Amino acid sequence: MQKSFVIVLIAALLGAFVFSQFGGTPSSVAFIAGVVVATLIFTFMPSSGSNSTEEPYVGPTMTLYVGNLPYRVHEGEVKALFGEYGPVNSVRLVRDRKTGRRKGFGFVEMSEAGAQKAMSKLNDYSFQERTLKVREAKSQESDTENS
Repeated sequence: MQKSFVIVLIAALLGAFVFSQFGGTPSSVAFIAGVVVATLIFTFMPSSGSNSTEEPYVGPTMTLYVGNLPYRVHEGEVKALFGEYGPVNSVRLVRDRKTGRRKGFGFVEMSEAGAQKAMSKLNDYSFQERTLKVREAKSQESDTENS
């Protein structure tokens, strides 16, 4: 259940109580009036959470290779860790095709300036009892050219 729905419901019940006690109106009408007032308040009130964190970063980006990750780590935890250094566009943790288990490494795409900071700060950083290895990811095209 969404938090805003619960708040609207509580506000409607309080409004119904207040209108029925002091307004002399029937409780059903007072409840509907409370719902309408609470809905209007939440519709026109600016939301506290900013949507800018959900939008992908537009600008120069860099993809980082992150090795020696704990097997139990999730994308959100990695995104939060790297998000301290700059905007993160995506996190991809590599999984085994047969078992679906994580392999202990992944890739983080983030702003170029943030990636440089993250590489210097998070390489050899202890994260969930593992020492991370953070490098700039090599493109697949350069791997096939060297073979």
